[in-house]
Amino acid sequence: MLSYLIEHHSLYALFKLHWGMLLLLFSYFYHKKLIQSRLYSVTKNQKYYFFIAIFLLLILKTTPLDLIATHYLFSAHVLQLSLIYFVAIPLLILSFPVNFLRKYIWNHRTKFVLKILAHPWLTLITFNGLLSIYLIPAIFNFIHMNMALSFIAQCILIINAILMWWVIIHPVPEIKGLNYLLRAFYIFLASLALFPIGFFYVIMQNAYLPIYIPVETALIPALTSVYDQQLAGGILKIIQLASYSFALLILFFQWGNKEKKKEGLVEEKNIRYIRGVVIHLDQDNKQ
Repeated sequence: MLSYLIEHHSLYALFKLHWGMLLLLFSYFYHKKLIQSRLYSVTKNQKYYFFIAIFLLLILKTTPLDLIATHYLFSAHVLQLSLIYFVAIPLLILSFPVNFLRKYIWNHRTKFVLKILAHPWLTLITFNGLLSIYLIPAIFNFIHMNMALSFIAQCILIINAILMWWVIIHPVPEIKGLNYLLRAFYIFLASLALFPIGFFYVIMQNAYLPIYIPVETALIPALTSVYDQQLAGGILKIIQLASYSFALLILFFQWGNKEKKKEGLVEEKNIRYIRGVVIHLDQDNKQ
């Protein structure tokens, strides 16, 4: 496979140096402006999240995988998109400290816009709807006839993926968002939203993506265009469900820890002091 790619493509096409430089610059900014800054407290886990995400993006965008995804295998393209949208983006959101997000994301200039764009049910529809539309064969073929259009489409999807994960992760506590139960329901609905397009590719028996048909079996002889499309549908659902399942698990752990902290505590609003005696009001019978 590698010898075939080296024979037919330049080294720059195989290894996208501009993406590598951009990601390294981003890493330098994170290290200089956040880790070394006295203004922000970056935890060890946040550092792990950030550099795992950067390492993953380096593999996806600076290695021959990017070329394979663009010109040879639809399944590689879906793998690339799935790992970016469902793994790298949530890790990057988790990697930034709360006071940094509060200062630059949730401030008086961006608060109104973010309230609209990150509305929970709007993000659920826009991201999953746009990704489903993007993967419809006729739309996909049209978009990938033009590199600029393909780049714009993927930028729009990335922005909407960030907004969707913003709702799930809820990184800034003072932002009014969904409670734990509604966020769990949100994840459940999001996991169902991409089922139709994933199932469509898994069961299809015809090749619908002409940009990959001329080079089918060029890299993997047994992987025809139809098998490639079916593999893509399986990859999409596996990565999506794995990501959402992990997010749901973490959410339930956080919910459980929060409830444990409440045990044995009495809310301040239910306490009254009468002549030095503390009286606990029954919340259900309180007038």
